Amino acid sequence: MSTLALVLRELHRSEHRLALDLDGVSHRHQADHDICYIAGDLAEWSREHLRAISDAAPSVGIDLESSPRTTALASGVAEPVSELFGHRPGPALVLLLDLRRLHQQAAGVAVDWQLLAQGAHATRSAGLVELAARCRPQTSRQLDWTSAMLKVLSPQALSG
Repeated sequence: MSTLALVLRELHRSEHRLALDLDGVSHRHQADHDICYIAGDLAEWSREHLRAISDAAPSVGIDLESSPRTTALASGVAEPVSELFGHRPGPALVLLLDLRRLHQQAAGVAVDWQLLAQGAHATRSAGLVELAARCRPQTSRQLDWTSAMLKVLSPQALSG
């Protein structure tokens, strides 16, 4: 298996995880309409990326599913946090922790897209260069959104 195939496989895995986590945040925070709907829209971007990655996979000799099966939505972080603090955290803190996790996930996906872009340039793989150029900006916007939400929501969540 080529090294580009390994990068593409990892990118597929990380985009899938990000889509699941975004869907989970959307479902857990339905009362906050901005979070709910934007997270849902951003999850759709990751699902579109999954389809594009699976379409490109044969060019590097691998087969990836365009919509991998899942058994459940991503789990919340309330239980581990409640063990640390001795009680169940309030909704604002749960949202902050969810956004922190999303930010970390999106940062990992952004790195994966960068690696694919660099490897595709080095191997002159025009299809993969185009794929990265098309999808990477949306991942950057996912990362920007999580960063902005963390900045906006953290003062209130952490001072309460």
